[in-house]
Amino acid sequence: MKLTVRDAARLLSVTEKTIYRWIKQGTIPAYQINDQYRFNRAELLEWATSRKLSVSPDIFAEPEGGDAPPPSLSEALTAGGIYYRICGSDKATALQAVVDTMKLPDEVDRQFLYQVLLAREALGSTGIGDGIAIPHVRNPIVLHVSRPQVTLCFLERAIDFDALDGRAVTTLFTLISPTVRGHLHLLSRLGFALRNPEFKSAVARQASREDIFETLKRAEIALGFTPQPPRAAASERAKRTTD
Repeated sequence: MKLTVRDAARLLSVTEKTIYRWIKQGTIPAYQINDQYRFNRAELLEWATSRKLSVSPDIFAEPEGGDAPPPSLSEALTAGGIYYRICGSDKATALQAVVDTMKLPDEVDRQFLYQVLLAREALGSTGIGDGIAIPHVRNPIVLHVSRPQVTLCFLERAIDFDALDGRAVTTLFTLISPTVRGHLHLLSRLGFALRNPEFKSAVARQASREDIFETLKRAEIALGFTPQPPRAAASERAKRTTD
């Protein structure tokens, strides 16, 4: 709970007056500590993403130690995979089918993951509109997953996810990350990518895996998300160490 009203206003690109109005309306997740309001960074990003608000990239710039940079969104999607015609008759059965489909190490307790995803939905829908939902846990949990990953699933039938725009959901981006930094990084970049018309169109028409990956990579380049290759990053760190 380290973010102040000023921090929240800066990260959401609004005035402090707007933040106080949202607090008064009870729409923004805030906590009153003594006479001051504080915000949780992950909750603030979830809230902004669900309402399609523009956010500053600084919102996920939360150092956690360690030199390994978070993966790009396309790398995380490569790790998680893209799947079509996922079954489900309601939110619970769809999430169960997604968890059963995900590429996860044998050590992962899939039933536990399903329960925490379901519990997160009980706190508020992860449906962001336009037939898309982003199921994820509110805070990272130990799942024997070493790197963040995103799994894209297209449902066989549209399901009511209690999305803000009232549209049934056909597309699920499920986020898994072992760290807060990775969680915020992927959630933020996914929000930016879904504003790219080409990538959003590819997702909406359930294009082939190849088309989705290609449009996502182009979207990341257009947004300036061009991370160093792992070897280059490692070489640069080694150079700084020896200089």
